Amino acid sequence: MPARHWGVLAVLCGAIFLEGIDVAMLNVALPSIRADLGLSTGALSGVVSAYVLGYGGFMLLGGRAADLLGRRRMFLLWLTVFLLFSGLGGFAEEGWVLLVARFVTGVAAAFLTPAGLSLITTTFPEGPLRNRALLVYAGTAAGGFALGLVIGGLLAAVGWRWVFFAPVLMSAALLLAAIPLLKEPPAAGRPAARSFDLAGAATVTGAMMLLVYGVVRLEHPGDGLPLTVAAFAGGLALLAAFAAIERRSAAPLVRMGIFRAGALVRTNLMAALLTASFFGFQFLLTLYLQELRGWSAIETGLALLAAAADVVLAPTLTPWLVNRYGNARVVLGGLLSGLLAYALFLGVGLDWAYAAMLPSMLLIGLMFAFVYGPLTIVATDGIAEHEQGLAGGLINTSFQFGAALGLSAVTAVNVAALGGADTPEAGLAALRTALAVPVTATLVAAVIAVIGLRAAARPRAGQPLPVP
Repeated sequence: MPARHWGVLAVLCGAIFLEGIDVAMLNVALPSIRADLGLSTGALSGVVSAYVLGYGGFMLLGGRAADLLGRRRMFLLWLTVFLLFSGLGGFAEEGWVLLVARFVTGVAAAFLTPAGLSLITTTFPEGPLRNRALLVYAGTAAGGFALGLVIGGLLAAVGWRWVFFAPVLMSAALLLAAIPLLKEPPAAGRPAARSFDLAGAATVTGAMMLLVYGVVRLEHPGDGLPLTVAAFAGGLALLAAFAAIERRSAAPLVRMGIFRAGALVRTNLMAALLTASFFGFQFLLTLYLQELRGWSAIETGLALLAAAADVVLAPTLTPWLVNRYGNARVVLGGLLSGLLAYALFLGVGLDWAYAAMLPSMLLIGLMFAFVYGPLTIVATDGIAEHEQGLAGGLINTSFQFGAALGLSAVTAVNVAALGGADTPEAGLAALRTALAVPVTATLVAAVIAVIGLRAAARPRAGQPLPVP
């Protein structure tokens, strides 16, 4: 690999690491923010939801904007926006300022992430070199979240504002490195910017924001059910309008034909289920360690570090396995590892030593190492260069939507199972019930992986199907 390519990969991995560490650090610092600014529980939840709304709502638009308006241009512009509004959050003295800062930061990440992914897929030629670059990228993303839990705990102990200022410093360093290193891929085949599908952009963004908002509201099943139903109904209606607009548009934002690829649809479904299972489990584990066991935020972050084994495995072991067995089999093996990890945790008790939890943590690290990167490879493999941003937007939308859905589902099940009881035993029983969510999500993902393997084993005559 040329030295410049190593530099490009380092910058793009730094950006996805920044996105992961930013989210994780804030989650750990929320109690300190509430104490200092006097925020209500609803306002504190809104700080998290505002980022999710911006990220999930604008991801598809961000992916297509990279294709149409230039990947390097979008990356540099939105990295700058990320820097500015992360800094705004650090200076916040009132809750509404934090809400605005987190929403715009989420929007910036929605444009930044698919632009970075498509820069990798257009810089590195399809094949082993691109696969290795994507696996390093995926391992860095997961490592950012795992390390962010620990770093966030340390920074919050000094002052919660550093949780916002640290990404500013990192963004500035990345921006200085990116300007000379990143080159705009050739514009050949790129649709003219004047043909930008504004109607499609408005409807799909509105649809995704309403759907994500509906998912977030599932965390409070008894609170304003009509509003939750209205959010889902409005989102689905806008999604239907978007599909109708795209079929008639001369230059659609999303070409509907891209969904005819069974492998692409299966990959995005598995991506959503993967993050739904992990983020749901991580939330339950945090409740268990901090509320039922009395562990500190730093101790909880350190406990999750074992799950970051994919930082080492993704760029080393996974490429060898993919070359030898193919993406589909590696993905299936990873999902089965995750299924075993969650199943082992079903027997959790109030007196468990960390040694009893460690097998689950390590197996989750295997799952991410074997699933996250290969899914990213399949999601962008065989896609035309002028649609790489769209493919990146789709897979990242699936990851983000799945994370929001998993968090909301385990919260709703946990609250319902708890039923107002306030004893450690009741809390443990509710947690065990909610663990059914990550177990079920991973099981469904494994079934989809098996279907993909069977489809790949029975290609149509003269027209082999992609893997998985």
